[in-house]
Amino acid sequence: MFKMYKLFHFFGRGPRRGLKRVRLRVPQRVSQRTPLGLSQRISLRGPLWISQGISLRGPQRVPKIHIKFIGLYLAVVLFFLLLVPVCALKLFPGLTEEAPQTKYTGEIPDTVRVFITEKEKFETIDFETYIEGVVASEMPASFDTEALKAQAIASRTYALGRINGGAELCDTVHCQVYRSNDISLKVRRAVRATRGQVLLYDGALATQALYFSSSAGPTENAEDVFSNAYPYLVSVSSSEEPDATHKQEIVRMPLADFADQLETAFPELNFGKITSKNIKILSHTTGGRVNKIRIGSKSVTLTGADLRRAFNLYSTRFDIDFEEGADASGSNGTLGAGASGSNGVDSTGSAAGTAIVITTSGSGHGVGMSQYGANGLAKKGYDYEAILKHYYQGVTISE
Repeated sequence: MFKMYKLFHFFGRGPRRGLKRVRLRVPQRVSQRTPLGLSQRISLRGPLWISQGISLRGPQRVPKIHIKFIGLYLAVVLFFLLLVPVCALKLFPGLTEEAPQTKYTGEIPDTVRVFITEKEKFETIDFETYIEGVVASEMPASFDTEALKAQAIASRTYALGRINGGAELCDTVHCQVYRSNDISLKVRRAVRATRGQVLLYDGALATQALYFSSSAGPTENAEDVFSNAYPYLVSVSSSEEPDATHKQEIVRMPLADFADQLETAFPELNFGKITSKNIKILSHTTGGRVNKIRIGSKSVTLTGADLRRAFNLYSTRFDIDFEEGADASGSNGTLGAGASGSNGVDSTGSAAGTAIVITTSGSGHGVGMSQYGANGLAKKGYDYEAILKHYYQGVTISE
């Protein structure tokens, strides 16, 4: 038995395409998935469609590839790969990793919100009043007026940098120490004399106007202490600190206690046996502070900042010595008191009765303006602008 099927064949190209009706006898028992093999008997090109869904395919034409289409395709690909990113960076420079900072427009808020730790709440304070409280807390009122003015501008710049960056202000060292009372007239006058002035670098706010107590030598490059480099935070001399209080601060403790505190501070590290023979300072920063130190039989390497945090040292400008068989009781700020734990200390006798002595000079991280250095320069006749331009290289001061 055969059944007649209506076949339609597309022919021609372009807008004048048409349908050609063909009649074909096909066995009824043929499945829709069975190749009919009948296309050889008809001289049609292209696909054939049977009205009941069976598809018969005749000889296929190989499509012609036009060079102009290949060129167009490549042009589109190159546009998206090259031109779009370039245009995006031109139109949106903030997409770059180190986008240039916005030029300073002189906008300073009238008031700021400050978290008061004692009250456990935020308070709204006049901005310049806040700066007075910061200067009174961060620098002794006995310092020279020009040093106090320099401090006022550095504190104002740093606070404004945090505000512009979306950070909250508080009254602790996490931001800047602030108090609302016991502010001398000398401090108030220094702040008012510099009202609205901030540090600028290349026309933008120098947001990281960092400062610290005393340097006892050159200051540090920002990248040697923190993760980022700033062109105005570079190592400079700071020799004018005759009145600095933190000089030759000694931390002395038994070597066993030293190992105990290291284990507590760095539980994830295995120092092995710790003796006076395997504690060694490996390198120093540009400013002369400890950069790397190797400790223990496992040769674990720490930074000077790691050791400073672990033992609450005044700074990373320190030396290490050992006293064999000496009285290892603490003095002058020594941490730890005679614990008898071993914690990896060589028990063969090389650590028995041995004390480690860490001698620090200076106080603080060492980046930016030394407060005692600023006071020393003021006493030598430097005004606040000269002081700031010494410690923050390349800056200008807004009007």
